[in-house]
Amino acid sequence: MAIESEAIREGASEGTALERGFNRHMGTFIHLFLSVLAVLVIVAACISLFEIVRREFPLFWNSGNEYQTLHLILQNILLLAIAGELGLLLLFHRTSAAVEVVMFVIARRLVATDVTALDLLMGSGAMAILLVVRFYYLPSKPK
Repeated sequence: MAIESEAIREGASEGTALERGFNRHMGTFIHLFLSVLAVLVIVAACISLFEIVRREFPLFWNSGNEYQTLHLILQNILLLAIAGELGLLLLFHRTSAAVEVVMFVIARRLVATDVTALDLLMGSGAMAILLVVRFYYLPSKPK
């Protein structure tokens, strides 16, 4: 972390005063833009969660095909999880958040009704590899 901040400081001190000012303001603008985008994604996910609970959960009792309803609800919940993790990735820029987004995308694909045996095998292998990477090779929080 100290190496990254030193590189940022060295990069910020290079160039003319106009270039340094432009770089500082552009960095602030990009950070603000990503923060607003993350908030919009989280708000959209919250609205979608309300709509899923309001419209799709009653289908368990009203429709005759509970299995198809369960698939639909699981896919939508995983889509909300992808949106939430994407919002965290935009805010905090953590590697673990990027890995978790990919894990949720794979899980959503595995829940689909048109998945083949090869897709299931490849998705399970990819999920196992990502779990190993997530828990053993990415830095964790200090305890």
